[in-house]
Parts: sequence; C-alpha cells; structure tokens
Amino acid sequence: MSNQRAEGRKLAILAADGFEQIELTSPKEAIEAAGGETKIVSIEKGFIHANKHREHGDSFHVDMSLEEAKADDFDALLIPGGLFSPDTLRTNDRAKDFVSKFFEQKKPVFAICHGPQVLISANLVNGREVTGFPAIQQDLRNAGGKVKDQSVVVDGGLVTSRSPDDLGDFNAKIVEEICEGKHARQRESVTA
Repeated sequence: MSNQRAEGRKLAILAADGFEQIELTSPKEAIEAAGGETKIVSIEKGFIHANKHREHGDSFHVDMSLEEAKADDFDALLIPGGLFSPDTLRTNDRAKDFVSKFFEQKKPVFAICHGPQVLISANLVNGREVTGFPAIQQDLRNAGGKVKDQSVVVDGGLVTSRSPDDLGDFNAKIVEEICEGKHARQRESVTA
C-alpha cells in the first residue's frame, strides 16, 4: 500500500486558543504522512495558542478564518480537544454551522477528547455511537449519543476518541476514513 494513499484529500482542522497541542499535531502529521493536505481553520486569522495539558504550548498559524472556510473545499474535519478551544467553538454559530455542513455533505468528522462538545452544541450526536474524554461522556449521553468507553469509536464517518493516549488508534482511523470518503449515515445527524 502506498504511503500516499490520502493524496488529493484535504482535512480542515477546526481549533481556537487552548486546544490540546498533540491532538492537533499528531493527526495532522498522520494525514500529511499519508499524502493528504491540512488547513487550520479558526474564528479569526492570525495565530492560535496551544496547551500541553496545563502548560502553555506553541502558537500555530491559522490558514483561514471561519468566514473564509467552506466545507465544500474539504474532504473531512478534525476537532481537537483541550479545555478551552471546544468551549469557545461550541458557542460560535459560524463554527457550529461549519461543522454541520460536513455532516450534511456526508463527509468524515473526527473529534477527540473535549472536541465532541462542539458536536453536542451543534446537535449532531443524537443516536450516534461516540466517545470522548471521561468528563464529557455523560454530556454525550444527555445529547442522545450512544457512548462507548474505548480508544476510538467509528460510526459511519463519525470518528471519536477519548484522549491523547488513544492517538495511535485515532490517527489510523482518520487516515482510513478520509480515504473511504463520504458516508451516508453522516446526513442522519442533521435530520435527527
């Protein structure tokens, strides 16, 4: 199998200040190693700042703002976790609309750790099999998700994971799902 099996595939990474650094960099590297392209999308252009658990992490250049970004231009979406980024994104209507468009277009969506909180606020987990950081698993259940406590949960194009400890399994599924392409089940989330 070619190392470039994701060639021609484009991943949007939706993040804001306070994302967990490794949850952005590790999947980004996995997609790029498979030949895909990644773009960081945020509320505004400029730079966003990562956390490394409770410490400050590095700054990352934002490739495009939510105002500029269109789901039509990407094959899949990644939402890293961390405590602050998902909290900011889940209250931003433009962010929730951007995420919803991927589901409408049946494209894969990947969320790790606290990242699924954005999906909760966009009303996209009802009836779906999901996981997340242990502290948000009850929130996922309350939003209608069928929560499984395992390293990675795949449900028809929706891929969720619990924490940086699960990145090996998560990254493998990200590459697999972006290569598979569209999944009809994704659209069910926006009509539920």
